[in-house]
Amino acid sequence: MLKAITNAFRAKELREKIVLTIAILLIYRFGAYLPVPGIPVTGMLSAYNQAASGSGAIAVLNLFSGGALSRMSVFALGIMPYITAQIILQMLQAVIPSLSELAQEGEAGQRKITQYTRYLTVALALLNAVGYLFLFKSSQYGLDFSQIGFPEAVEDVIIVGTLLTGAIIIMWLGEVITQRGIGNGMSLIIFANIMAGLPTALIGSVQNSANGPILTIVTLLVILVAIPLIVYVERGQRRIPVQYAKRVVGRRIMGGQSTYLPIKVNTAGVVPIIFASAILYLPAQIAVFFPNVHWMQAFANAISTGWINWILSVLLIVFFAYFYTSMVFNPEQTADQLRKSGGFIPGVRPGQATADYIKNVISHITLPGAVFMAIVAVVPSIVFAFTSNSLIQAFGGTSILIMVGVALDTLASLESQLKMHNYEGFFK
Repeated sequence: MLKAITNAFRAKELREKIVLTIAILLIYRFGAYLPVPGIPVTGMLSAYNQAASGSGAIAVLNLFSGGALSRMSVFALGIMPYITAQIILQMLQAVIPSLSELAQEGEAGQRKITQYTRYLTVALALLNAVGYLFLFKSSQYGLDFSQIGFPEAVEDVIIVGTLLTGAIIIMWLGEVITQRGIGNGMSLIIFANIMAGLPTALIGSVQNSANGPILTIVTLLVILVAIPLIVYVERGQRRIPVQYAKRVVGRRIMGGQSTYLPIKVNTAGVVPIIFASAILYLPAQIAVFFPNVHWMQAFANAISTGWINWILSVLLIVFFAYFYTSMVFNPEQTADQLRKSGGFIPGVRPGQATADYIKNVISHITLPGAVFMAIVAVVPSIVFAFTSNSLIQAFGGTSILIMVGVALDTLASLESQLKMHNYEGFFK
């Protein structure tokens, strides 16, 4: 591991990508503490702690913003508008043929879809910003945003405009990491948000009760045991044997070798968990527009926490695991590429039979991987409901799965860059 890290900093191009990624994450964390003009920071924190009670829908949204929402900082909206826009565009590709065709047009089509995602992100961020303004000015929080001396309407425009600008900057920072840094920008920002809440969660867990220190140690031990198991599942593959027919080209014999087609047990990675979380917290984002409508608040809290959330989390994680796998892995296209290159699966006819065989394998291995992710994500939430331990809430199953998945994806990206420079990677 240390040798691989040392090699990563030897290559100038790779070193610049790593430094850029770290610098952007530091800028993001700075923005999470930079208050919006006119926001009474002390009063905001006090009102949030009293009204959110640490276990409602707003508390969960605050967790995914890295605490930025509780401070009403420039980056209070977090990455959720961008994720929600991506989910909507992904699902629309499955029902709108023109979008599906656009996604298959290569780089030009992807640029167009990215542009649509940006426009939708701006629209969703604007709605969220207005909603949070209504929420924190409501009787539930009762904050006075009249510190900058302008008329109320002007102050509202400044606050909404600042939050909207912050969301656009977050979107840009994530895309810069994806294009010019190491790993996926969106996932790394979520990773940074989760890690930012760890110190506070640890302190809160120890001070939670008389049994706080013991419960904290037990929780950390369970996490340490769970991480290798998650890594094992994330790295798991189903290897389909592939044989290439011999061909005579001039005086040379081509082909004839045996290889395999690797299919990951968890092809979708952490995307199902991120997408499921975004869908489940959408009612909470809508509820901020109606802070005084009690049934709306109750519905948002019921969807975000409790047994309804647990059931929906399992169903959505399994659904998005299948959905995203079907988006990124095309059995028909894979079977066609094998046929054109002279490859075949022993005992399976080329063409449609091969496509059906691959599709059947994917269906069989996706389900256990998705169920495993769902169990790891939901069980800590159930434990938190009975213990109210802050460490379990902030560093529970969903957080661990996202962090491990993002870490593995980032290391895999870094490994591919290392091998391009003829260096040994992280994985054996």
